[in-house]
Amino acid sequence: MQIILNGKPSEQPESLTIRDLIERLGLARAICAVEVNSQVIPRAQHDSCPVQEHDNIEIVTLVGGG
Repeated sequence: MQIILNGKPSEQPESLTIRDLIERLGLARAICAVEVNSQVIPRAQHDSCPVQEHDNIEIVTLVGGG
């Protein structure tokens, strides 16, 4: 299926959840904030939130520094 991931077209397999997508991208879920179609998805809902064709998904990772 085709989605928009961080502003770029991305081909992904069917039947993904947000958690699956984060894992496929090799990201640590604990440091990710996810927005799907302009709606923030709480981490507790990553397992149950399906990725759908043409979703616009933004994933932001947190980086520490000082």
